[in-house]
Amino acid sequence: MQHRQNNKAVKGARKELILGAYEMWQKALVGVDITKKSYERIQRLYDKGVVPAQKRDEVEAQYKAALATANAAKSQYDMAKNGAETEDINASLALVNRAKGAVKEVETYMSETTLTAPIDGEVTEIFPKRGELVGTGAPIMSIVDLNDIWFSFNVREDLLGDLKMGKTFRVKIPALNNQVATVKVTYIKALASYATWKATKTSGQFDVKTFEVRARPTVNIADLRPGMTAIFEETIK
Repeated sequence: MQHRQNNKAVKGARKELILGAYEMWQKALVGVDITKKSYERIQRLYDKGVVPAQKRDEVEAQYKAALATANAAKSQYDMAKNGAETEDINASLALVNRAKGAVKEVETYMSETTLTAPIDGEVTEIFPKRGELVGTGAPIMSIVDLNDIWFSFNVREDLLGDLKMGKTFRVKIPALNNQVATVKVTYIKALASYATWKATKTSGQFDVKTFEVRARPTVNIADLRPGMTAIFEETIK
Protein backbone atom coordinates (compact mmCIF):
# COMPACT_ATOMS: atom_id res chain seq x y z
CA MET A 1 0.00 0.00 0.00
CA GLN A 2 2.76 2.42 0.92
CA HIS A 3 4.61 1.46 -2.25
CA ARG A 4 1.53 2.25 -4.37
CA GLN A 5 1.05 5.54 -2.58
CA ASN A 6 4.71 6.35 -3.14
CA ASN A 7 4.42 5.54 -6.87
CA LYS A 8 1.34 7.72 -7.07
CA ALA A 9 3.17 10.60 -5.43
CA VAL A 10 6.12 10.13 -7.77
CA LYS A 11 3.85 10.08 -10.82
CA GLY A 12 2.09 13.22 -9.65
CA ALA A 13 5.39 14.93 -9.10
CA ARG A 14 6.55 13.70 -12.51
CA LYS A 15 3.62 15.39 -14.27
CA GLU A 16 4.42 18.69 -12.63
CA LEU A 17 8.10 18.18 -13.36
CA ILE A 18 7.47 17.45 -17.06
CA LEU A 19 5.35 20.58 -17.45
CA GLY A 20 7.80 22.77 -15.55
CA ALA A 21 10.80 21.35 -17.41
CA TYR A 22 9.13 21.92 -20.77
CA GLU A 23 8.28 25.53 -19.95
CA MET A 24 11.82 26.20 -18.76
CA TRP A 25 13.22 24.63 -21.94
CA GLN A 26 11.01 26.81 -24.15
CA LYS A 27 11.88 29.89 -22.17
CA ALA A 28 15.57 29.06 -22.45
CA LEU A 29 15.23 28.68 -26.23
CA VAL A 30 13.80 32.20 -26.42
CA GLY A 31 16.82 33.45 -24.50
CA VAL A 32 19.13 31.67 -26.95
CA ASP A 33 17.39 33.26 -29.93
CA ILE A 34 17.61 36.75 -28.46
CA THR A 35 21.21 36.49 -27.32
CA LYS A 36 22.25 34.92 -30.65
CA LYS A 37 20.83 37.86 -32.58
CA SER A 38 22.53 40.29 -30.22
CA TYR A 39 25.84 38.44 -30.57
CA GLU A 40 25.65 38.38 -34.38
CA ARG A 41 24.83 42.09 -34.45
CA ILE A 42 27.67 43.01 -32.09
CA GLN A 43 30.08 40.73 -34.01
CA ARG A 44 29.32 42.61 -37.23
CA LEU A 45 29.96 45.92 -35.47
CA TYR A 46 33.17 44.51 -33.98
CA ASP A 47 34.37 43.41 -37.42
CA LYS A 48 33.88 47.01 -38.59
CA GLY A 49 35.85 48.35 -35.65
CA VAL A 50 32.83 50.09 -34.14
CA VAL A 51 32.44 48.03 -30.96
CA PRO A 52 35.36 47.30 -28.56
CA ALA A 53 36.44 43.70 -27.90
CA GLN A 54 35.21 43.90 -24.31
CA LYS A 55 31.64 44.51 -25.45
CA ARG A 56 31.86 41.66 -27.99
CA ASP A 57 33.20 39.30 -25.30
CA GLU A 58 30.40 40.24 -22.90
CA VAL A 59 27.67 39.53 -25.45
CA GLU A 60 29.41 36.28 -26.51
CA ALA A 61 29.48 35.14 -22.89
CA GLN A 62 25.77 35.89 -22.57
CA TYR A 63 25.07 33.85 -25.71
CA LYS A 64 27.11 30.87 -24.48
CA ALA A 65 25.39 31.05 -21.09
CA ALA A 66 22.00 30.99 -22.82
CA LEU A 67 23.05 27.94 -24.87
CA ALA A 68 24.20 26.10 -21.76
CA THR A 69 20.97 26.96 -20.00
CA ALA A 70 18.89 25.67 -22.93
CA ASN A 71 20.88 22.41 -23.10
CA ALA A 72 20.46 21.84 -19.37
CA ALA A 73 16.74 22.58 -19.59
CA LYS A 74 16.35 20.16 -22.54
CA SER A 75 18.13 17.40 -20.62
CA GLN A 76 15.85 17.87 -17.64
CA TYR A 77 12.79 17.81 -19.87
CA ASP A 78 13.93 14.58 -21.56
CA MET A 79 14.59 12.97 -18.20
CA ALA A 80 11.18 13.99 -16.88
CA LYS A 81 9.39 12.85 -20.04
CA ASN A 82 11.11 9.45 -20.22
CA GLY A 83 10.45 8.73 -16.58
CA ALA A 84 12.71 9.00 -13.56
CA GLU A 85 12.92 7.66 -10.08
CA THR A 86 12.20 9.74 -7.01
CA GLU A 87 15.88 10.48 -6.51
CA ASP A 88 16.20 11.58 -10.12
CA ILE A 89 13.16 13.81 -9.73
CA ASN A 90 14.67 15.54 -6.70
CA ALA A 91 17.98 15.97 -8.49
CA SER A 92 16.20 17.22 -11.59
CA LEU A 93 14.24 19.75 -9.58
CA ALA A 94 17.50 21.12 -8.23
CA LEU A 95 18.87 21.43 -11.77
CA VAL A 96 15.66 23.10 -12.95
CA ASN A 97 15.95 25.65 -10.17
CA ARG A 98 19.54 26.21 -11.19
CA ALA A 99 18.42 26.67 -14.80
CA LYS A 100 15.81 29.17 -13.65
CA GLY A 101 18.59 31.21 -12.09
CA ALA A 102 20.56 31.12 -15.33
CA VAL A 103 17.50 32.16 -17.35
CA LYS A 104 16.88 35.02 -14.94
CA GLU A 105 20.49 36.10 -15.39
CA VAL A 106 20.07 36.14 -19.19
CA GLU A 107 16.82 38.08 -18.82
CA THR A 108 18.69 40.62 -16.69
CA TYR A 109 21.33 40.99 -19.39
CA MET A 110 18.63 41.50 -22.02
CA SER A 111 16.75 44.04 -19.91
CA GLU A 112 19.91 46.15 -19.80
CA THR A 113 19.77 46.51 -23.60
CA THR A 114 16.50 48.45 -23.36
CA LEU A 115 16.39 52.01 -22.03
CA THR A 116 13.19 53.58 -20.74
CA ALA A 117 12.76 57.36 -20.75
CA PRO A 118 11.35 58.96 -17.57
CA ILE A 119 8.96 61.12 -19.64
CA ASP A 120 7.19 61.16 -22.99
CA GLY A 121 8.93 63.50 -25.37
CA GLU A 122 11.25 63.95 -28.31
CA VAL A 123 14.96 63.12 -28.33
CA THR A 124 16.85 66.31 -29.12
CA GLU A 125 20.42 65.11 -28.63
CA ILE A 126 22.32 61.84 -28.17
CA PHE A 127 25.62 62.29 -26.32
CA PRO A 128 27.68 59.08 -26.76
CA LYS A 129 28.81 57.95 -30.18
CA ARG A 130 28.10 54.46 -31.49
CA GLY A 131 30.48 51.95 -29.94
CA GLU A 132 31.40 54.11 -26.94
CA LEU A 133 31.13 52.69 -23.44
CA VAL A 134 28.92 54.68 -21.07
CA GLY A 135 29.45 54.72 -17.33
CA THR A 136 26.68 53.91 -14.88
CA GLY A 137 24.50 56.96 -14.21
CA ALA A 138 25.90 58.97 -17.12
CA PRO A 139 23.29 60.78 -19.28
CA ILE A 140 23.09 59.44 -22.83
CA MET A 141 20.46 61.66 -24.41
CA SER A 142 18.38 64.79 -23.94
CA ILE A 143 14.58 64.62 -24.16
CA VAL A 144 12.22 67.58 -24.40
CA ASP A 145 8.55 67.48 -23.43
CA LEU A 146 6.81 69.45 -26.18
CA ASN A 147 3.67 69.64 -24.03
CA ASP A 148 5.55 71.55 -21.30
CA ILE A 149 6.91 74.68 -23.00
CA TRP A 150 7.20 78.26 -21.77
CA PHE A 151 8.68 81.57 -22.92
CA SER A 152 11.43 83.12 -20.82
CA PHE A 153 12.01 86.89 -20.67
CA ASN A 154 14.72 88.81 -18.81
CA VAL A 155 13.13 92.03 -17.55
CA ARG A 156 14.66 94.87 -15.52
CA GLU A 157 12.80 95.41 -12.28
CA ASP A 158 11.96 99.04 -13.17
CA LEU A 159 10.24 97.70 -16.32
CA LEU A 160 8.25 94.97 -14.67
CA GLY A 161 5.24 97.28 -14.34
CA ASP A 162 2.06 95.22 -14.28
CA LEU A 163 3.86 92.00 -15.13
CA LYS A 164 2.57 90.01 -12.15
CA MET A 165 1.90 86.34 -11.52
CA GLY A 166 -1.17 85.25 -13.49
CA LYS A 167 -0.95 88.22 -15.87
CA THR A 168 -1.83 87.40 -19.49
CA PHE A 169 -0.46 89.20 -22.52
CA ARG A 170 0.16 88.59 -26.20
CA VAL A 171 3.42 87.67 -27.92
CA LYS A 172 4.42 87.33 -31.55
CA ILE A 173 6.37 84.26 -32.69
CA PRO A 174 8.50 85.03 -35.80
CA ALA A 175 9.30 81.37 -36.47
CA LEU A 176 5.58 80.60 -36.85
CA ASN A 177 4.87 83.30 -39.46
CA ASN A 178 4.48 85.95 -36.74
CA GLN A 179 1.66 84.02 -35.12
CA VAL A 180 0.23 85.89 -32.13
CA ALA A 181 -0.41 83.87 -28.98
CA THR A 182 -1.72 84.65 -25.51
CA VAL A 183 0.56 83.64 -22.65
CA LYS A 184 0.24 83.68 -18.87
CA VAL A 185 2.94 84.55 -16.33
CA THR A 186 3.72 81.52 -14.15
CA TYR A 187 7.18 82.30 -12.75
CA ILE A 188 9.06 85.42 -11.63
CA LYS A 189 12.48 85.27 -10.01
CA ALA A 190 15.44 87.61 -9.65
CA LEU A 191 18.55 86.56 -11.54
CA ALA A 192 21.97 86.35 -9.97
CA SER A 193 24.10 89.43 -9.37
CA TYR A 194 25.79 89.13 -12.76
CA ALA A 195 22.53 90.36 -14.35
CA THR A 196 22.25 93.44 -12.10
CA TRP A 197 22.39 96.86 -13.80
CA LYS A 198 24.95 98.86 -11.85
CA ALA A 199 24.40 102.52 -11.05
CA THR A 200 26.74 104.80 -12.98
CA LYS A 201 26.60 107.67 -10.47
CA THR A 202 27.47 107.74 -6.81
CA SER A 203 24.22 109.46 -5.82
CA GLY A 204 20.67 109.60 -7.10
CA GLN A 205 20.75 106.15 -8.69
CA PHE A 206 20.61 102.56 -7.48
CA ASP A 207 21.47 99.13 -8.83
CA VAL A 208 18.62 97.59 -10.83
CA LYS A 209 18.06 93.86 -10.68
CA THR A 210 17.00 91.74 -13.63
CA PHE A 211 14.15 89.26 -13.24
CA GLU A 212 13.44 86.11 -15.21
CA VAL A 213 9.77 85.98 -16.19
CA ARG A 214 8.30 82.77 -17.58
CA ALA A 215 5.00 82.75 -19.41
CA ARG A 216 3.20 79.68 -20.69
CA PRO A 217 0.79 79.62 -23.66
CA THR A 218 -2.82 79.51 -22.55
CA VAL A 219 -3.61 77.06 -25.37
CA ASN A 220 -1.49 74.51 -27.22
CA ILE A 221 0.49 76.07 -30.10
CA ALA A 222 1.15 73.74 -33.01
CA ASP A 223 4.79 73.41 -34.14
CA LEU A 224 6.10 75.47 -31.19
CA ARG A 225 9.58 74.27 -30.26
CA PRO A 226 12.27 75.17 -27.70
CA GLY A 227 14.57 77.96 -28.84
CA MET A 228 11.97 79.95 -30.76
CA THR A 229 11.81 83.70 -30.13
CA ALA A 230 8.76 85.47 -28.72
CA ILE A 231 8.28 89.24 -28.98
CA PHE A 232 6.00 91.35 -26.78
CA GLU A 233 2.98 92.29 -28.89
CA GLU A 234 1.66 94.83 -26.38
CA THR A 235 3.03 97.25 -23.82
CA ILE A 236 2.98 96.06 -20.23
CA LYS A 237 2.28 98.91 -17.83
